[in-house]
Order: sequence, then C-alpha cells, then structure tokens
Amino acid sequence: MSAEDLEDYETEAELALYREYRDVVSLFSYVVETERRFYLANSVDLRPRSSDGEIWFELTLSDAWVWDVYRSARFVKSVRVVTFKDVNVEELAPSDLEVPDR
Repeated sequence: MSAEDLEDYETEAELALYREYRDVVSLFSYVVETERRFYLANSVDLRPRSSDGEIWFELTLSDAWVWDVYRSARFVKSVRVVTFKDVNVEELAPSDLEVPDR
C-alpha cells in the first residue's frame, strides 16, 4: 500500500466518521471531551479524585457514542474514563444539535 493509498483510506474513514456523528448527534444530551477522546452521551457523572496530592478525574458515561475512527462499534452502554487532564462536559441545547449538511 502506498502512502497516497493510506492517506486516501484515512481521509475516507474520517469522512465516514463525521457523517455518522452528524446522523447520531441529535440522539444525545451531552458532549464530553477528554485529552484522548470525544464522546456523546445521555448521562454523565464527573468526579474529581485525589491521591498523593495529585488530582484526577473519574468520568462515567451511559448510553454513549465514541468518536474514534478505528473503533468498529462506537455505541457503548457504559464508559468509565480516568484522566489526569481537564475534562470538558457540555450539555447540548436542542438548537445545538443542528449540524450543517455541508
């Protein structure tokens, strides 16, 4: 496989992922962003934790969709995420769920 073939494959996979996101975003209430992943979810529980002076976050999502181009099954019933960086949780208003067709 040439570098160009690989680039074309990755571009097509990313485009398919965006199209899937566009189709499912209206099914969810929250957008969650961590340093490694982007999620859509209907239930979010974010708990700050500390151990030995270090602060970290435990995040539990229910009824979620994972933005990951390499996952074959992006819909998951429950996700537990542990992160040492900031977590952004945003509740979507119905008008925020409109994704442009372009």
